[in-house]
Amino acid sequence: MSEINPLLREEPMHDDTDRALRPKSLREFIGQSEARSNLSVFIESARQRNDAMDHTLFFGPPGLGKTTLAQIISRELGVNFKMTSGPVLAKAGDLSAILTNLETNDVLFIDEIHRLNPIVEEILFPALEDVELDLVIGEGPAARTVRIELQPFTLVGATTRLGLLTTPLRDRFGIPIRLQYYSDDELYDIVKLNAEKLGIVADESGAIEIARRARGTPRIAGRLLRRVVDFVLVEGDGVLNKKIADHALTRLGVDNLGLDGADRKYLRLIADQYSGGPVGIETISAAISESRDALEEVIEPYLLQMGLIQRTPRGRMLANNGWRHLGMQPPKSQGDMFE
Repeated sequence: MSEINPLLREEPMHDDTDRALRPKSLREFIGQSEARSNLSVFIESARQRNDAMDHTLFFGPPGLGKTTLAQIISRELGVNFKMTSGPVLAKAGDLSAILTNLETNDVLFIDEIHRLNPIVEEILFPALEDVELDLVIGEGPAARTVRIELQPFTLVGATTRLGLLTTPLRDRFGIPIRLQYYSDDELYDIVKLNAEKLGIVADESGAIEIARRARGTPRIAGRLLRRVVDFVLVEGDGVLNKKIADHALTRLGVDNLGLDGADRKYLRLIADQYSGGPVGIETISAAISESRDALEEVIEPYLLQMGLIQRTPRGRMLANNGWRHLGMQPPKSQGDMFE
């Protein structure tokens, strides 16, 4: 008898748990109440018209549910979901192949759409407006234009940097939706729900501790929860409480504000080496060996949100909250500036 192929078996595979943590419908989705209520209207309207939903753009910080909402849209509409990303679509032919293979009312999701090649972007414009594809066949004097009709479809774009989107592309999205950071209460509900899916008993204090340190981001909350669950199973008594959560997160280098080693290194550099600033972003980038994009997109947004740093025309400066979090007193000259 041949061995059972693990890829074809019906039992859940080892990575099914991570996929199961994603909500499957708008009703299951926690947070983003304004976006959810608006999306439910647009989805129901598309259903009643038996037509494709208008093109949608999700923008906001990473980890807030842009990909999950795109999958929910396709599931609620009962259509196929095709996923790609801006950097992958290097040539116009790559996007043309995907568009011509779409079925009626399908959802095409393009992540990091701000990184689309300008040539590929030009292919998108007639597809979004006229549901047609303009292709150039041949070269030189023998070149000719061919127009191919496409099936109606919904393009869902996602970007963390709305400002990098060209105006013509941005204007072609009929439904722009900004995703906001989550409150601690919303993250608490997410942690409790995901703990149940992972088969772990989480008391209120333990779930609150993880939610409080998750930086307003469900992706981080899910990642921290899985690591805390590891500690619960190995070093705990099977119950996720505040004591084991605090112990695990401290071991992982996540402090009580949710800052990790890279965040504290950033703050310490400005405090210790530059007396609280101002210091230029390029200097910080070179000093801690992180790219400027990583600093501006990953590290700084949360530090700014928590009031730990300031962006000024002369560079970055530590705010009073930043000094307090480090347990240090600001220099006299800088302290006067904040008074």
